[in-house]
Amino acid sequence: MPLKNTPPLRLAWFVWGLGAVFYLMGFFQRVSPAVMTTELMRDFSISAAALGNLSAFYFYSYVAMQIPTGILADTLGPRRLLTAGTLVAGLGTVVFALAQNIHWAYAGRFLIGGSVAVAFVALLKLADSWFPPHRYAMVSGMALFSGIVGAVFAGPPLRLMVNHFSWRSVTLGTALLTFGIGAAIWLFVRDYPHQRGYTDITPPPRSSTTLTLSSVLGGIFKTIACPNIVLLFFIPGGIVGCVLTFSGLWGVPFLTTHHGLPAEQASILTSAVLVAWAVGGPFFGWLSDRMGRRKPIYIAGCALALTGWITGLYIDGLPLSVRASILVATGFCSGCMIISFAFVKESVPPDLAGTVSGVINMGVMLGPMVLQPAVGWMLDHKWQGKTFAGVRIYPLDAYQSGFSLMVAWTALALLLLLFTRETHCRRLASENRNNGIREDDSRSSMDR
Repeated sequence: MPLKNTPPLRLAWFVWGLGAVFYLMGFFQRVSPAVMTTELMRDFSISAAALGNLSAFYFYSYVAMQIPTGILADTLGPRRLLTAGTLVAGLGTVVFALAQNIHWAYAGRFLIGGSVAVAFVALLKLADSWFPPHRYAMVSGMALFSGIVGAVFAGPPLRLMVNHFSWRSVTLGTALLTFGIGAAIWLFVRDYPHQRGYTDITPPPRSSTTLTLSSVLGGIFKTIACPNIVLLFFIPGGIVGCVLTFSGLWGVPFLTTHHGLPAEQASILTSAVLVAWAVGGPFFGWLSDRMGRRKPIYIAGCALALTGWITGLYIDGLPLSVRASILVATGFCSGCMIISFAFVKESVPPDLAGTVSGVINMGVMLGPMVLQPAVGWMLDHKWQGKTFAGVRIYPLDAYQSGFSLMVAWTALALLLLLFTRETHCRRLASENRNNGIREDDSRSSMDR
């Protein structure tokens, strides 16, 4: 039976969109503890430090799974990977909802983080298979947007549901929804268009890859051989770490304690920063595709984000409206990090697309995994013994000392960007092969 033309965009968006719903759910799970702090501390009888560790258990497994996820996306394919991820995520959510002590809660969060870790890399693999190359960066930005939508649902809407029901009931409902998402993915998602009767946009691997230790290590070493990959492993972590450390954990107490915002307004502002980040991702992806350049757009966005954090967090005497506008604009500029995924995809052969996405996403999540507890440690170190209603009150210099870690990583990211090599929105490895250049010589080719 002859194949049809390449798949229509509406079908590509539908297939990709089902995976995006799971990524949305994963982001919802990532930030949901932020609006349930009182209930979690009360039910598990834990301190703020233990609560921070509970939140971090999600990132421990998430980061650890990134490289395996990239390899599995290249070998098993996104359909099976996403389906398995939803099943384990649903199980982990049930464990968390029914936990009677902090250790079971840790286990539940650990399962959730490791399972939803497959979503973003699988989404990038689907984008590579179902969309034309010139749409890849924009679709990557839409993936970020879908995740931030999940974070927004984990803000005021989740707080409203927890107020009307218990946090355990709401969490169990989340588990059921996750199982439903998995069923839909298994029924409707396919790895390549030819499995739906259409011509493939990106040719699938010529033969199935046997997953052995040597093949795994070989894929990793081939991936990191390109200098762009090493640099881009560290760059987005600082940008994302700032957004998730501020909006996902420490922004609300900072704004309420030192800028006079009620908790509800502070949470709205931190959610607005996340929404701006979500909007900035597709914009920077589109702009990069449109201009045919990665490096200058990324540098400009990172420089603006760095300036925004310094201004919004350290300049005293700003009117609230000005400070809020600066922080939201900073979130928008932080969307430039999405360029990382198109940047690295164009720096490796097509058969390593999933592996390189996993490597880079590991670097992305390294940022919040390190910065969230590091800022908390700095707050405790600078604490002067003041409490209110049993909760520690941290002075302004404690927050600014903690936030200096965020600023330092962003400044390092900007410096490292200067040493990346422009791809001009073309797959360098493929071009090298087509021109008869050995893969071992691809590095010198990029120098030209």
